[in-house]
Amino acid sequence: GSGGFRKRKHDNFPHGQRREEKENVNPSSALMMSFKSFQLELDTRHDKYERLVKLSRDITIESKRTIFLLHRFTSAPNREEILNESEVKLDAVRRKIKQVAQELVGEDMYQFHRAVSPGLQEYVEAVSFQYFIKTRSLISVEEINKQLIFTAEDREETTNVTSSSHDKQPHTWSLKVTPVDYLLGVADLTGELMRLCISSVGNGDIDTPFELSQFLRQIYDGFTFIGNTGPYEVSKKLYTLKQSLAKVENACYTLKVRGSEIPKHMLADVFSSKTDLIDQEESLS
Repeated sequence: GSGGFRKRKHDNFPHGQRREEKENVNPSSALMMSFKSFQLELDTRHDKYERLVKLSRDITIESKRTIFLLHRFTSAPNREEILNESEVKLDAVRRKIKQVAQELVGEDMYQFHRAVSPGLQEYVEAVSFQYFIKTRSLISVEEINKQLIFTAEDREETTNVTSSSHDKQPHTWSLKVTPVDYLLGVADLTGELMRLCISSVGNGDIDTPFELSQFLRQIYDGFTFIGNTGPYEVSKKLYTLKQSLAKVENACYTLKVRGSEIPKHMLADVFSSKTDLIDQEESLS
């Protein structure tokens, strides 16, 4: 009560007595063996979690590079080369995902979901962006999961998989993207489509913004149906999605109303100034 240090209960015992108790512990007893097995299991699980975090980071980096490459599609002279190169990069990403699937053999995926979720979301964003450029439509989660079934034919040496677990691995591996990861990846896709709209206007393409406006409106309506009933992360993405839709619709408005009086090479500057005003209004509100 006077502000001094509170004396702990075990301080009443002499240090020599505590040392003697430690020396009297039998390391081969059933209790100690149980704790050692628990320690080994926890260390193994922790090491696996750290390996998955590193793989997820690599998947995120390679997926971002694929997205940056696909943004060159509107201005590239040979667009087919861009698509082929992006497919090569996505194959490299899928090889990383195969290592994740190998690590999760015999494990509950949801125990390690937080470790791999950021990478899977970024992969969904990259593969859906490529799919939209090709087909002007949204890829389904079933189609994504079909691409994440791996066979032993494309086997490769992985340093992260232990030899004991490697012997127990089956001849096929698969990893399913969860609905939450799919929704979060699609929500991030809307930001890339907004940037695609800006670059299209800069290149004098006045048809793509109207296609993007209708497509983003459909996605926004779908997320609105989910509302607050979905996961917390999905509701957070809804605000950013609304901003992207507003910017694209503003571009369409500018093209429709003032497109005939503004030269094509100046449309991008007008559109950029409009989007800056929208950002300032959003920050003030």
